[in-house]
Amino acid sequence: MLRMIRFVPSLLRRATLLLVLAAASAPVLAAAPTDGDINRLLSASRAQSMIDTMLPQIEAMQQQQFQQVAAQRKLNAQQQEQLQRIQARTSQTLRQALSWQQLRPMYVDLYKKTFSKEDVLAMAEFYESPAGQSLLDKTPALMQNVMVAIQTRMQPLFADLQKDLEAIVNEPEKK
Repeated sequence: MLRMIRFVPSLLRRATLLLVLAAASAPVLAAAPTDGDINRLLSASRAQSMIDTMLPQIEAMQQQQFQQVAAQRKLNAQQQEQLQRIQARTSQTLRQALSWQQLRPMYVDLYKKTFSKEDVLAMAEFYESPAGQSLLDKTPALMQNVMVAIQTRMQPLFADLQKDLEAIVNEPEKK
């Protein structure tokens, strides 16, 4: 009987420890989202549309870089032709590498590693809601307004910087 009394507290301690460990590991054991869950979220959040919108912007930046290279160097006709071929090949490579067909599996994998099923479903429900659709509709305008506001805020800072640079450049040399 005495053994039984000693055994019960030990058993209770072990059971309590198991419960605490189980509770602590519950978030780790959260259900992973399925490909279907993630595809629902990607569709609701218009992920493909965002990629398709970004691609021409990336290509324009790439084209501008090629133009800068050409402007900085005096290229002969043959070199200009080679540069144009490289630009076309680079553009084709970008379009292929950043196509939705290539990026979707990466998105699915990253979402699986980052979010639980509950997270993905909650986000999908939000983006499918009128508020979520409104957010998606208005985000491009918001980002444009943010960029204008930042540029406006930065102009006086750049003016001050320009004055400082001019002062340094126009400072007489010390002998």
